Amino acid sequence: MSRFKYPVDTDQFQQIREDGKVYVDKTDFMFDLVDKYKYVFLARPRRFGKSLLCNTFKAYFQGQKELFEGLKIMDLEQEWKTYPVLHFTMSGLKNLKVSEAKSKLETMIRGYERIYGCDPLSITPGDRFRDLIHNANKQTGERVVVILDEYDSPAMRLLYDTEQLEAMRMMLREFYQVLKDEGAYLKFVFITGVTKFSQMSIFSELNNLKQISMFDDYSGLCGITQEELNTVLRPCVEEYAEGLGISIDEAYAVLKKNYDGYHFSENSQDVYAPYSLLNALNDRATRHYWFESGTSASLIEHLKRFPSFNPLDFDGVEVSLEDFNVPCENASTPVPMLYQSGYLTIDYYNKEDDVYVLHFPNYEVRQGMVYSLTNYLMDISDWDRNATILAMARALKRGDLPAALTELRAYIASLPYDIITRKEWMAKKKKESFYKLLMYVVFSLLNSKVDTEVKSVLGRADVVIKTRNDIYVLELKVDGTVDQALAQIDSKGYAIPYEADGRTATKCGVTISSEARNIVHWRAVDKDGEVIDEQSF
Repeated sequence: MSRFKYPVDTDQFQQIREDGKVYVDKTDFMFDLVDKYKYVFLARPRRFGKSLLCNTFKAYFQGQKELFEGLKIMDLEQEWKTYPVLHFTMSGLKNLKVSEAKSKLETMIRGYERIYGCDPLSITPGDRFRDLIHNANKQTGERVVVILDEYDSPAMRLLYDTEQLEAMRMMLREFYQVLKDEGAYLKFVFITGVTKFSQMSIFSELNNLKQISMFDDYSGLCGITQEELNTVLRPCVEEYAEGLGISIDEAYAVLKKNYDGYHFSENSQDVYAPYSLLNALNDRATRHYWFESGTSASLIEHLKRFPSFNPLDFDGVEVSLEDFNVPCENASTPVPMLYQSGYLTIDYYNKEDDVYVLHFPNYEVRQGMVYSLTNYLMDISDWDRNATILAMARALKRGDLPAALTELRAYIASLPYDIITRKEWMAKKKKESFYKLLMYVVFSLLNSKVDTEVKSVLGRADVVIKTRNDIYVLELKVDGTVDQALAQIDSKGYAIPYEADGRTATKCGVTISSEARNIVHWRAVDKDGEVIDEQSF
C-alpha cells in the first residue's frame, strides 16, 4: 500500500489539504498574479489542473488561511482578507442544448442569490449576474472575485452547429459582458479554458484581460514541472520505482517518456500532464490515463472538416504564432485545435525565423491519437487489431521479419473494401496518403510491444524497430519499388546510426499497391546488401 494519498479523484483544494493528499505548491504563482493583474485568462488542455487552481484561488480569497499552512503563500500574504467569491464551473453546461445550459447557469446563479439576495425584476443570466456583484459588494463592503472555470465548455461541442453555436454564444455573451461593465466592483477575475473563442466577447471586449497562457513565468502554473518531480515528488517516484521493481533512474525515464514533454511558451519549463502522472504514481503502473479520462469525439469531429490534412503529419511542423494560437472557429487548419487541446505542444522556438516547432508531447498522447484514428478509420474490432499487433511483435522478437510482414499483409486485407470512400473526411485524400497513414498507425501501435521509432513517412526513415537481438530499418513505398525503398535507406544513411550497435541490422524495402490495396513486395537485406528474404505477390 502506498505511503502517499494522491488526489486522483478530486480537484477540491480544501479536501486535498484536509485529507493530507499530495499537493504541489503553486501558491507563489497565485500571489504574484493577484499582485500584478486584475483580469487573467489561462488556457491549458483538459485534465491539466485548471479546476484545482480555481478552487485554490477560491479558498485563498475566502480567507481560509488554515488550508495554506506550510505553503509558499504564507511567507507572502500578510492581510488574509475575506472577499465575496462568485465561482462558476462552466463545464457543467457542456453537451446541453442552449435552453438546458441557460437553466443550469440560472441554477448556479440562484445558489449565490440565496447568500447575497436578488432583484425580482432581473430576468436574464446577465442581469442577475450584475445584481449579484452589486449585492455582494454592498453586503460585504469588499470588491468581488469572479472565477470562471472552463468558460468555453458550453460551446466546444457546438463548433459546427451554426444555429446552436450562435444561440449559445449570445446567451453566454450577455453573461460575460458583465465582467467588463462592472469592473469597479471587481477585485480579481480569473478565467480558464482550453481554447479562445473570438466571438464570446471575453477577448474582444475585455481589453485589459491579461492572457498569461504563453508567459514563460507562468509556464509551470498548471501541471507538474521536471523540477517539482525531482524535488518535492522524488519520494513518490522512489516508491513508484520500488513498486515496479526498477531503478529510480529507470522510473524517471518511464515517466518522462509517457507523461512529460509539454511546453507552453518560448522558454517554458518542462511540464508533465498532472492527471496522468499522479495516476501512474498512485497505481504504480504505466497506462494511458489521459485518453481513458475522456473522449476524442470532438477532435475527430474537428478533423473531418480538414480532409486534406493528416494529423500525424503535424509532428514536427514549423508554424508561426498566428498559425496555432488563434481561435479554433477561425482556423484554416486543425493545428490550433490540436495545440490548444494538448495533442500538440511546443518543441522549441526558432527565434531567428520566428517560428515554433510543434510535436506530440509524449508517448501517451501520440498513442492516444493513433488509437483514435485507428478506431475511426478502420472499422475493425479492437480484438482483431490487437491480435495482429501481438502476432507481429512476437515474430519480430524471435527475429522473423517475414512472418511479421505476413501478419501485416493479412491485417490490411481484412479491412473493409470501401474503407476509403466510406469516410467522408478521407474521401478526398489520395489512396497513397491513406496507405501511408495506415502503415504509420500500425507501426505506432506496435510501439507498445517492441521498441519502435516511427518517424515521418514523408521524409526520414519510416520505421526503425529494435528488439533484444535485432534492428530493422524499413522504408515504405506506395506504388513504388523495393529498389527505390532500399536505395533511399542507403542514400539517406538511415541504417548508419546502428552499425556499431552490436545487434544484427536488417534493411527492408516494402511496397504497397494502391490498386491491389495491400503489400505486394518486400525485400530484406543485411548490412552488406545480401538478400535475406524477398517475397512478391
